Amino acid sequence: MRTLGEIRHPECKISLFSWNGKYLVKFEQGLFEQTYKFEHLEFENETEFRSHLTSEFIDRVAANFRQMAAIRGS
Repeated sequence: MRTLGEIRHPECKISLFSWNGKYLVKFEQGLFEQTYKFEHLEFENETEFRSHLTSEFIDRVAANFRQMAAIRGS
């Protein structure tokens, strides 16, 4: 797995990877994590992949973390 970098965000850690023909974006917040996979073929290059990770996308992931915390009861 090759690390492509990180995106700074105040609510969670966002790490980008390339592995086995896929781009992965991993979000971590406390005890929770979410990973999303995308085929390399979906994007022309890494820059286009990064541009897909909009503030709206990240906001929806943050909402999922809140739901995860509610389910867990924390």
